[in-house]
Parts: sequence; structure tokens; C-alpha cells
Amino acid sequence: MERALVNGIWQFKLDMLQSAALGAIMYYFGTWLRSKIPVLVRYSIPAPAAGGLMVAVITAILRAKGIAAFAFDGTLQAVFMICFFCTVGMNASYKLVLRGGLMIVAFWVVSTLVSVLQNAVGIPVAMSFGLNPLMGIIGGSVPMIGGLGTAGAFGALFEDEYGVAGALSAGIACATFGMVAGSIIGGPVGELIIRTRGLLTPGKKGRGSLDIGAGGDAVLEEVGEFAQDGEQDEEDEHKVSGPHLMKNLSWILIATGFGSAVSYYLKKTGITLPPYLGAMIVAIVIRNIGDRTDWFAIDSKCVGMIGDITLALFITMAINSLQLWQLMDLAMPLVIMMAAQVILIVLIAYFGVFMLFGKNYDATVMASGLIGFGLGATPNALVCMQAITNKYGPSEKAFFVVPIVGAFLVDISNATVIAIMTGFFR
Repeated sequence: MERALVNGIWQFKLDMLQSAALGAIMYYFGTWLRSKIPVLVRYSIPAPAAGGLMVAVITAILRAKGIAAFAFDGTLQAVFMICFFCTVGMNASYKLVLRGGLMIVAFWVVSTLVSVLQNAVGIPVAMSFGLNPLMGIIGGSVPMIGGLGTAGAFGALFEDEYGVAGALSAGIACATFGMVAGSIIGGPVGELIIRTRGLLTPGKKGRGSLDIGAGGDAVLEEVGEFAQDGEQDEEDEHKVSGPHLMKNLSWILIATGFGSAVSYYLKKTGITLPPYLGAMIVAIVIRNIGDRTDWFAIDSKCVGMIGDITLALFITMAINSLQLWQLMDLAMPLVIMMAAQVILIVLIAYFGVFMLFGKNYDATVMASGLIGFGLGATPNALVCMQAITNKYGPSEKAFFVVPIVGAFLVDISNATVIAIMTGFFR
């Protein structure tokens, strides 16, 4: 650890290994906090956010008191970020999309429209406060439909490449708000629709049921859904051998290697995209070549495990390094942006999903799921849908369509939307 006394304040800089070690420590500290504070689990606050925010708060206090300032090396953080988004692409199987047919495509289109509208709402708010318009995207689809992972990736990109001060801290703050809001709002909105519209439901389930709908577990396993804390069932972990895991990790590393070349040549054309996009594109190609030809197979469970690990470390390290003092001048704009985003997603859930997808029970559960991942992440969507199906009965259609779109399809389209809309304001 490097240290120096500058203007009476000790400056500490952790190297890449020390920064990664702190990330691992704070991830497990966050896991411990979740085990002790039930509200964190209730609102799907992930361990990286719970643990990493402790470091961010402490370092902000030490800096404000003039005691010490800390800096963290982001080299391995960038590696983990690229690997995580590569696993998202590696799970994008055309077979799943075809199985869902037009329903998945339509829901994907609506979700992509959400990305556009979230930025269209955030940009005017930012400009009205005299902020860089790009801050409106940081308060738009980057943290909302994108979640913590996208907030960490684009927040760093906007700061480093476009000079948007406080972008990373603002993105993480908005994403954390979205995790809570998405879990709270989705269920009640679905409940309100069912009662006010007098919808027919499959039948009230027993209290305390945790079913996610018939076939839901199988769908999540096939999609390779990333666990909230990166924790896997011990029995499932034992079914994955070292060589099996190594083979799938090798495909991910190959995708990241070729993906870096794709990103390099895209950048040469003048198109500035997040560093992970090239790897995601190559991963999608690899996965679907394997599915189409049967020359090789990608195991979604292995890929999901790797995604769990890399996401946990990437996000914890990103939150550890937050410069929270930069949020002071952004407090009011971010509050207004978040209020506008909540209103927007509720309106889209009702008029864009419930009304367009049949005005029935399945459409209601899907609308609730859209609120969950439109403000937070796919686990939030499942929490919202469970709140309804535990009471009114299963919705196989919703539990097939929503996880597939929320787990990887919307990440692909959202990155494209962000890149295009960013180009208008650079």
C-alpha cells in the first residue's frame, strides 16, 4: 500500500491485489449483514451494496474530517466487469427466445422502449439543473433497467471518458434506490390491478408459499439466472466438476480476448462503447454456434456461477471506491429523477404491459415483473411476481418470459440504447 502525507492528510493507495482483497472481504461482510438485518433481504439489497457502502461511507467521513484519503486500483475491477457481462452474453441462447416466440420478442421490445423513455425522462431533469445531459442517462436506464452492474460499468466510463464528475457515485446510488423501490412497488401495483379490474386468477395459494410458478425453477436454471448473493446450493455446486468449470471459463476467456479486439476496432471507427460490449457480442456468437451446431456445449449453470463470482467482486470493488462527497450537489436532481422514473415505470407497466399483453392475470404478473427489473434487477422482478403468485396462483407464462428478458436480453438492448443516446450529447 502506497502512502504519502499531502497537505497534512495521509493519502493511501491500494494496488490491484489489495483492492481485490478488500472487495472480497467486504462482499462477505455484506453477506453477514444480510443475515443479521432482514430488511436487506426483504428488499433484495445485494451483499456487494451492503458491504461496499460501509467502505464508501467510512472513507468519505475520513476525507471530510481531513484525516485520510483513499484511492483504489481498478485494474481487476475492469477485468471482473468484462467477464461478468461476457457471462450475460454466453447465456443468450436463441433456443430460449424461440421457445417463447412472439411473447418474448414483444416483451423485449417493451423493455427496450423503457430504456429509451427512462433516458428521455432523466436528460431534461439533468439539463434543468444545469448538469451535463449525460447525468440524465446516469439517472435513467443505466441504473434503472441496467442495475448495479451497468451503473458500475457506465459510471466509470462516463467519468473517465466524458469527464462527468460523480457519475459512478450517482449511478450506484440510483441503482441502490431502484433495488429497494422495485421490490416495494411491483407487488402492490399488481395487487391493485387485480382488485380494480376484477381479474380471474388461478386460485389463492397457501400463505407462506415460496413457489415461483410451475416450471419456474427449471426456467431460471436454464437461463442461468444470477443469484442475488452469488450463493449456490451446496448440492448443485458439487455436481460441477473442476474440468467442467474450467471448460466454460475457457470459453469466457476466449470471448473476452476476441471481444477486446472487437471493442478496439469499434473504437477506431469513432464509436465509444463500454469495454464489455465486444466481449458480450463474441460470447453471444459462441453460445449460439454451439447451440446450432452441437460442436460444443455451454453449461448455463457453470456460466452462472462464474457470473455470480465476477459480479460480486466487480460491484463490491466499484462501491468500495465511491466518492460519496460528489453526491452533495446532485442530491436534489437525483431525487427528482428517481421520482419521475417510478411514475414512468408504473405507467408503462399498466399501459405498455397489462393493456397490451391481454389485460389478464398473466399480463398483471408480467407488469409487476417489469417494475421489478425496470427499477432494480431480475431478482427484484421475481420478488414482485412471487408476492402476487403466492396469493393468487401461478403464472407459467410470466415466469418464463420475464426472467429471459430481464436476465440477458434487455442488457444487450439497453447497452445499445445507452451508446446511441450518449452519442447525441458528447
